[in-house]
Parts: sequence; structure tokens; C-alpha cells
Amino acid sequence: MTTNYKAELFEKMPVVGILRNISLEVIQEILPYYKKAGFTTLEITMNSANAATIIQTLSNEHTDMNIGAGTVCTLDDLKEALAAGASFIVTPIMDVEVMRYCKENNVPIFPGAFTPLEIYTANKLGATAVKIFPATQLGAGYVKDVLAPLNTIKLLPTGGVDVNNIQSFFQAGAVGVGMGGSLFDKKWIDSKDYDSLYEHFKAISDKITAIR
Repeated sequence: MTTNYKAELFEKMPVVGILRNISLEVIQEILPYYKKAGFTTLEITMNSANAATIIQTLSNEHTDMNIGAGTVCTLDDLKEALAAGASFIVTPIMDVEVMRYCKENNVPIFPGAFTPLEIYTANKLGATAVKIFPATQLGAGYVKDVLAPLNTIKLLPTGGVDVNNIQSFFQAGAVGVGMGGSLFDKKWIDSKDYDSLYEHFKAISDKITAIR
């Protein structure tokens, strides 16, 4: 199995934007602003309403993006996501069965891990990059500390990354970040203030571009 994941798109703007329980209609309204700001990669969590339908629709309509599935915890979740056309997989935890399936089928996977042992094991099992989750509590310093001995592992901190600290995570050695509510600001989405949302997207993308 080969997904339509485009590594070069993620490398161009290494942010996985995470959407949970946002309707397809609203996502389609947001995406032009998201793409205009330079973002390329979107994760739809499998515990969202109609997740498979959303992934399938977006994958068909936005072939210039990476559309993946998040909160994949079981083989059933994984197979449903792949059937819907997900180009990459994100998990909150490291499930060995899910990881092995992805490795055997050449599916990019960003598994969740926290301790150095989990991070090392996830990398050994074939992670595209290891999602440090939650990154909220220990911050960028933890990324730097882990990479001191494990400097060949690619890390993707998720949770607690925002416009104010995003540069510190890249300075610490992260290859990318995952961002949910701190990227998709609820108040602007609910009020459909998409101009303000775009300015927010742009501020984040500008910070990443500046440091890289």
C-alpha cells in the first residue's frame, strides 16, 4: 500500500494542524486561509463526528495537501482511516500492532510517545517522526534533553505549542510540531472571523519561516 503522503509538503511547512469535531462545511471555509498562509498538512481526528467522510472528501478535493487521520488507537481505526484515504497516521499512544501494520504497508506514522524509552521504541518500530505527547508540561527543554543522547530521532512535539513558544521547539531540535486549538482559534472560527484567523495563521507561519 502506498498513500499519497508528500514529505516535501510537510518539510516546506512542518506543522500538523489538528482538527477535532469541526464540521466538513466549516473546514472547507477555513482551508483557503490555511493554505494561503502556507500550511500544507492537516490531521482529522478519528474521534470526530463523520471523520472518515471528512478525510475522504478533503483528500479528494485538496490533492495539494497532506490529509491524515489522528487519534488512531486500534487496527480498526487504522483500517477505517486508510480506507477513507488518509495519507498519514497520528496516534496519541504507541500501539505496536498499529505501528507494525504501517511499517509493513509503507504508511507514514507519527506515534505518540513521552518517555525516552517510548520515544526510542517508536523510532525503532518505524516512526516517520515521533510525536512527543503531551509536550505541554515539559516544553521545549524536554525536546532538547531527549535529543542530546537520541540525536538521530525526529521529534514532533504536540500539545502546548503556540505562537509564543513555537520557535523554541524548533530551536530545541524538533523537526515539526502538532497544533490544535492554538492554531485553529475557536473564537474566530465560531464567529467566522476568517480574516483574523488568517492573520493568526500567518503570524505562526512567519515565525517558522524566520527560524528556518
